[in-house]
Amino acid sequence: AQNVPNSDWEKKVTEYFKEKLKENNATNWVPSLNDVPVHYLKPNSLVKFRCMVQDMFDPEFYMGVYETVDPNTNARVLHFGKYRDVAECGPQQAIDLNSSQTVTLERQTFYCVPVPGESAWVKEISFFASQARVSPSTSYTPSRHKRSYEEDEDMDLHPSKQKEQHMGSGGDIHGCVEPKRLETEASAGHHLISPNCSPPLDLNFPLPGEKGPACLVKVYESWDSFKVNDVLEVYGILSVDPVLSIVNTEERDNSALDPMECMDTAEEQRVHSPPASLVPRIHVILAQKLQHINPLLPACLNEEESKTFVSNFMSELSPVRAELLGFLTHALLGDSLAAEYLILHLISTVYARRDVLPLGKFTVNLSGCPRNSIFTEHIYRIIQQLVPASYRLQMTIENMNHSRFIPHKDYAANRLVSGVLQLASNTSLVVDETQLEQGQLDTTGVHNVTALGNLITWQKVDYDFNYHQMEFPCNINVLITSEGRSLLPSDCQVHLQPQIIPPNMEEYMNSLLTAVLPSVLNKFRIYLSLLRLLDYSISDEVTKAVEEDFVEMRKNDPESITADDLHRTLLVARFLSLSAGQTTLSRERWLRAKQLEALRKVRLQQQKCVNGNEL
Repeated sequence: AQNVPNSDWEKKVTEYFKEKLKENNATNWVPSLNDVPVHYLKPNSLVKFRCMVQDMFDPEFYMGVYETVDPNTNARVLHFGKYRDVAECGPQQAIDLNSSQTVTLERQTFYCVPVPGESAWVKEISFFASQARVSPSTSYTPSRHKRSYEEDEDMDLHPSKQKEQHMGSGGDIHGCVEPKRLETEASAGHHLISPNCSPPLDLNFPLPGEKGPACLVKVYESWDSFKVNDVLEVYGILSVDPVLSIVNTEERDNSALDPMECMDTAEEQRVHSPPASLVPRIHVILAQKLQHINPLLPACLNEEESKTFVSNFMSELSPVRAELLGFLTHALLGDSLAAEYLILHLISTVYARRDVLPLGKFTVNLSGCPRNSIFTEHIYRIIQQLVPASYRLQMTIENMNHSRFIPHKDYAANRLVSGVLQLASNTSLVVDETQLEQGQLDTTGVHNVTALGNLITWQKVDYDFNYHQMEFPCNINVLITSEGRSLLPSDCQVHLQPQIIPPNMEEYMNSLLTAVLPSVLNKFRIYLSLLRLLDYSISDEVTKAVEEDFVEMRKNDPESITADDLHRTLLVARFLSLSAGQTTLSRERWLRAKQLEALRKVRLQQQKCVNGNEL
């Protein structure tokens, strides 16, 4: 507590932590909720959390400054309420809600979840990079004189009554801090039972089977700079006080007795104020948007130290590309052309939008995949080992008709209910169409297929707000594996031509990953993440040469060369240049792009002749 309010201290706190976190890899010493179970962490300590903003709740008001009074001595003390959920109040003190010193402030609450589809290797490397070694916190005993200070006219000012409430429900309180109470491995596929035996709590993860903690992240400044689906790393004060569960239960009970006292529905209270033991709170001191979540790369590539890292890696780029091409060629059963296009796909990213058109998206349809084979599953496993976040969507009639792809607004609970397509930028989405069987799509299935098509074509998902749809731009790398030509749109179809047929596919694919040295695999991971972040440009001279070349191509073959061909070839040239570490287009790369496109088209034409119909 402070005796005199001083607004400068807030800026000093932020500046202090900013400077301290820059020193000697200090960020590695801060315990992470991604790595450490909540019950291992000391309440009110500094923690960090790598997460995606799944939803944004309404702003909440709190007592930034409040005054307590001792009834016996009439002594008054000023307290600051920032970075807290619960007001500190001594045994013989009460909060004076009518004090002229009370200052009401505002903060924003984000509902944050671990990055959907985050790869196991990202979690593992992040865990081992952390220097924070913690053991279960046994020293924490909930204070019996704390109370929620979110403003309530009916707040009880008598600690003795609250003490009775604590004693009366002591079993529940102690249950909240038992180590076996909650692991961070909370599965989204299974709802969590909150301590007061209310209905199961849905952690609202976008993908089925996800694990990790969900958190209520409370932001005090610049919250307008963040938006839904942003990936953040937040540093803040951990709040897991069991009193929050008691207060929230009481509020629900009171509002049930007199609904006019509370504007919020019981469902909204349950969702927005879950037990802190299940959904901890983080009061943010620092928050930064992440360009990427690859722990092998510096978080920010603009700093001087990062530039050294980048230049050192770029100097050995050529052998890394050659090794990656060889590795993917083996994975694609000896097809080097398909491997080239897969590399281009994996480094593609939406770099700009022209009106509604996303520039840089490069959805590849890998056709010719064996049906009902484990081949596509293993291709996904390999991609999973290379990229920081991914998800395999099996396109079965069952999944199409019964999965929730599109997030929608639940007005009763006042929250955004997540869906499979609520993903972070640069997530790799592998759509496995080889699983598709005959059957009838129902209304949900049709909506889901339409949503997938819109995601691929426009890089956007229209979230369902019941009375209207709201457009959310995205940047998702979509790879479609199919037997024939995909039912979904794509930017580029590559027909697989296996050069080898392994007698045992599973054994062959497993041996590929085990044969790669971890150090080489890490180079592949750096390569794919880094090249996505590089700038790229085309000089006026090369632009003019490309235009002249295209005009010549149209003259020679006016029927088959279209504007779409030019656009696609320019995309191939862009990613081909970047894959070689070149940030400008050279004539050599332009000619190589034309060559790759010609080979791809010849292959499709051959397949068309074999099948007698268009793929």
